[in-house]
Amino acid sequence: MIDAGVNLTSSQFDKDRADVVARAKANHISNMLLIGCDLPSSEQSLALANTHQLVSTAGIHPHDAKDAPDDFIAQITHLAKSPQVVAIGECGLDFNRDFSPRDIQAHVCNEQFKLAQQLDMPAYIHERDAHEHMKTLLSDHQIKGVLHCFTGDKQALKFYLDYGLMIGITGWVCDERRGQQLRELIPYIPNDRLLIETDAPYLLPRTLSPKPKSRRNEPAYLLAVVTQIAELKSTDFDTIAMHSSANFNALFMANQSSIS
Repeated sequence: MIDAGVNLTSSQFDKDRADVVARAKANHISNMLLIGCDLPSSEQSLALANTHQLVSTAGIHPHDAKDAPDDFIAQITHLAKSPQVVAIGECGLDFNRDFSPRDIQAHVCNEQFKLAQQLDMPAYIHERDAHEHMKTLLSDHQIKGVLHCFTGDKQALKFYLDYGLMIGITGWVCDERRGQQLRELIPYIPNDRLLIETDAPYLLPRTLSPKPKSRRNEPAYLLAVVTQIAELKSTDFDTIAMHSSANFNALFMANQSSIS
């Protein structure tokens, strides 16, 4: 399996980061995409990717858009020259929390979309309660990428699939309370468009038993996400693991030696 989204730079991993990676590998996680949410975490994710033979993203999350320096595109471009950086982002729009003004979110996202298209790299996209605005932004570009941690409705899913994006599914699908709409949409996601991700240390799967005392999610728990998706798709674990790994390699590793 491949975890298509891990916040390994989180302070929640400061005491045992190497052990977290080791546990992931012991649980058949052969690769992980380490998420950059701002310039410092993008640099840190790249350093960790180098240390652990993983891959990373470089970009600015909508929450952090208000703090983007004037030369943020030049800095992301510099990071993207590294072979370990395989996507631009996490970039996007978040109108749920509005930690950055919406016009600034849109500008910073749009500039990263331009860069992804210019560099012919995938975009790692965040969208929360902003589908119509994201639809407009995407329609101005021709980019490839993944809609990370999808939690939208059927209309949004149809647009993102028709546009050509991969769909990232997290432990949200294991939550029978908040995740009911997502659970109902899983059968509509083709196997060749599916990515699996933990978004660790967030979104601990509620189906884990026993639950870790720390309440912290980590890549080793990706198995719970795969198990839930397989059940909802009426298929087996290996089928979901195989397709999602192949999708990851096709999207992110096309210019590298494929990791399966």
